[in-house]
Amino acid sequence: MKQWSAFLLSGLMAVSLTACGGGSSPSAGTSGMETNEQATANYPQKPIVVVAPSGAGGGWDRTARTFVKVLAESKLVEKTMTVENKPGGGGTVFLADYVSRESKNDYKLFAGSPPVLINNLKKEGNSPYGYQDTTPLAQLTKDFGSIVVRADSKYNDLTSLIDDLKADPTKITFAGGSGPGSMYHLVSILPAYKSGADHKSVKYVSYDGTGEAMAALLGGNADVIASDASSILEYLKAGKIRVLAVASQDRLEGELKDVPTMREQGVDAEFAIWRGIFGPKEMSEDALSFWNKKIKQMVETENWKKAIRENGWESDYKNANEFKAFLDEQNKQIHELLAALDMAK
Repeated sequence: MKQWSAFLLSGLMAVSLTACGGGSSPSAGTSGMETNEQATANYPQKPIVVVAPSGAGGGWDRTARTFVKVLAESKLVEKTMTVENKPGGGGTVFLADYVSRESKNDYKLFAGSPPVLINNLKKEGNSPYGYQDTTPLAQLTKDFGSIVVRADSKYNDLTSLIDDLKADPTKITFAGGSGPGSMYHLVSILPAYKSGADHKSVKYVSYDGTGEAMAALLGGNADVIASDASSILEYLKAGKIRVLAVASQDRLEGELKDVPTMREQGVDAEFAIWRGIFGPKEMSEDALSFWNKKIKQMVETENWKKAIRENGWESDYKNANEFKAFLDEQNKQIHELLAALDMAK
């Protein structure tokens, strides 16, 4: 249990790693800029699809749509870009199809987050595919886990919820937009685990995306949902929910500025959720060079900075090489976390 605690506090935090920049080396007699322009001259030549491996309304969906929108607004990509939702199995259904059918398709990208690692590492309901079967292009943001109830819930703070979890954890139903052993499951059990309640007895019901989990909460089919903080803002603004806690080091800004952290309420933990963009495993050098250049330009635009604020995200950009190095490290950490829970394959 001590090992689990250590990794839960630090293993899912964003890790700043530095690696060499991507792109081809300048050839003799040419400048680096000329070589980069030559390397990307043949890509793209047709429309590009960015997949959100979930239903509408969740973190993947918002990431994909914001990514496409800002690239268009900033006129960084001339070709048409569209978003497709491909729900199923917390992303495992899409990834299996993507790896087997789209391994060389430079024109289909997807938005991902920790489940790309978790689903490949866990023992039950796992995917045989992981980030190693893709080309990580860029980390864009980090978000934080949150504990959410209906606006009319009897729970006004995390402490009152924890009291009931200690009394009988089986009487409270948690919901989340991903399956057992997922990041939302881990956020759900975090208050119980850190307070000494029986976290293994917490009833967790999985849904395909945060939108469906929210519908379950609002419809009375769940008492609490665990989510990423940015995905529940519209419901908070509409007065439909109450956010009991966010799993960040400090209070967040904007609509969540009055929500206390878990630490403020006696739960000594953080839970960061990164989001990024991935391409096919056998992506061409032209396409990889193109996206390294364009995404770096995108995150420096005012349009992107505005989108970050509006979505309640924190910017945490890493280029392709840096992102890959980060994933290599976090993959080890998540495996140890799942192993501590007897959930690693």
